[in-house]
Amino acid sequence: MAVNMKGKSLIEIHQLTLEEIWEIFDLSASLKMKLITGESHRLLEGKTLGMIFSKPSTRTRVSFETGIFQLGGLGMYFSQNDLQLKKSENISDSAKVLSRYLSGIMIRTFDHQDVIDLARFGSIPVINGLTDLHHPCQVLADLFTILEKKKTLRGLKLAYIGDGNNMAHSLLHGCSKTGMDISIASPGDYKPLDYIVKESLENAKVFGSKIEILDDPVAAVKDADIIYTDVWASMGQESQAEDRKKKFMKYQVNPELVKYAKEDYLFMHCLPAHRGDEVVNEVADSPNSVIFDEAENRLHVQKAIMALLM
Repeated sequence: MAVNMKGKSLIEIHQLTLEEIWEIFDLSASLKMKLITGESHRLLEGKTLGMIFSKPSTRTRVSFETGIFQLGGLGMYFSQNDLQLKKSENISDSAKVLSRYLSGIMIRTFDHQDVIDLARFGSIPVINGLTDLHHPCQVLADLFTILEKKKTLRGLKLAYIGDGNNMAHSLLHGCSKTGMDISIASPGDYKPLDYIVKESLENAKVFGSKIEILDDPVAAVKDADIIYTDVWASMGQESQAEDRKKKFMKYQVNPELVKYAKEDYLFMHCLPAHRGDEVVNEVADSPNSVIFDEAENRLHVQKAIMALLM
């Protein structure tokens, strides 16, 4: 039986049930095939998505704007200078006003509380396009890509190498919910937040996943089915870039490191990649790399999310 998600918000993967995750994957596969075959799928005819960007992004803007158009709706782009959000108007009033005009909101911002507050005070679905704490749409697209390539999620091992950031947090939630093992290797001061690890360990008990938080990238990558990395300094951390580079060099994904993974491992990166830092060209452009497949799947998965929520 199909899961009814209409009117809900997507704030973080931890709030999704396993059934809702699979509903997203099933619809993503269907919508992807419809696009390939040219079959009309205007499920959101006449709907309007407000897209709020406090952080600019190539993939997030293009995939959401293209996606809502293909679904028959309209996407409206707002930079942080286009709205009075948290400036001359509090977020509660903004959420209530936008709810009178729009069918849904996608927001990409720094403060995770902004997404929570928009969903709390508004009466339309809110989609987290990225915050400093979580990146749920990216990870749902990642898991969908792994499912396409490996035909399963349960029992696979994903090794995440690098900063314990929003990607690490959402991967912890996503892997633990879907029965995937995850090993994270990060320097001592850059590990994922303790409470998110705890939430994921609780998921793991229910869904049969294994979770490791390590210092050693070789131990994390050993026998991995997927190797994942992200930039060492995210947007807003530019002043820390040189210091982080020194601390993270031993966490570079290179030909020496990937030898410890399974021969048919997948290499993944949410992009944009800083080639020569967290990953080298020999890995990013290797036959094992699926970075552009996962980038494409942002479109299909986000269309499924919009269709289910809106």
